[in-house]
Amino acid sequence: MATELLDLVTPETAGDPMGQRKWVRSSLRQLSHGLAQAGYAASAPTVSRLLKKHDYALRVNVKEKEAGTHHPDRDTQFHHIEAQKAAFAAAGYPIIRVDTKKKELIGDFKNAGQTWCQRPIEVNVHDFPSDALGRAVPDGIDDVQRNVGAVYVGASADTPEFAVMAIAHWWEDIGGSAYPQARQLLILADAGGSNGCRPRLWKEQLQRQLCDRLGLSVTVCHDPTGCSKWNPIEPRLFSHMSLNWAGQPLRTLETMLSYLRGTTTATGLRVTASLIEDVYETGKRVADAVMKTLQVEHDVVCPQWNYTIRPGLRGALAT
Repeated sequence: MATELLDLVTPETAGDPMGQRKWVRSSLRQLSHGLAQAGYAASAPTVSRLLKKHDYALRVNVKEKEAGTHHPDRDTQFHHIEAQKAAFAAAGYPIIRVDTKKKELIGDFKNAGQTWCQRPIEVNVHDFPSDALGRAVPDGIDDVQRNVGAVYVGASADTPEFAVMAIAHWWEDIGGSAYPQARQLLILADAGGSNGCRPRLWKEQLQRQLCDRLGLSVTVCHDPTGCSKWNPIEPRLFSHMSLNWAGQPLRTLETMLSYLRGTTTATGLRVTASLIEDVYETGKRVADAVMKTLQVEHDVVCPQWNYTIRPGLRGALAT
């Protein structure tokens, strides 16, 4: 009967041809019915046991693939990032890695994870955005050379304008005093999203808010396309934030900020958190004429991912 069962599942087997993971599209009941038509009586539990002997099992989808992971310039870009980090570190200039964490609904909503308590915390049955007080946008900044993280929580949209404003706040609150002599900044970011390599508004705001207003020369290196899941800010900062509020509903923005500020690790990680109440509009566009005024210099190595923006005339006078 095992041979007949394999004959049934082989034509519709999927999985990794080089590994042990495989699955079938038919249900146990359908396979049981197919065996019965072939003259073999086997219940669904019996079919399950037979499949398990041949390395089949109930499985869910696994998010392991990411589009663009085989970009031909991937290794070149990672080597360039490491070279830039070494150069900035040797010069004593700040290096930050930025990214936006998953947006969070504020209100009586279930939060993943478990917490020690005498009775379960009661929350809403459904996570309807209409029942939320708002949606928080946590933008994280990891100071690569210091074990310090900063999170700026927006109560509006996740836009390039907000992403740059978070960095500007970080420089005014922390970076400027931590690196008083530095006039250059290295930013490491994903290739996509609000701080990706394509949005014009990201570059325009870097020019206006960091270069011209603060007098900084900003070098940006983006991770290769399709590598967002390997962003080091995830294990260095975001994972500890999630653990700190695991199982606790984020009922107010102040509750969320408190959990962020209380994030620590055995290695001494410290996290600051602030709220940005400004409203940022989505869909803003930057005209070609404006782009021509930006002081953007693309690197010879992977120019689509590496560039430096320098202060314009106003920024140069400010320094």
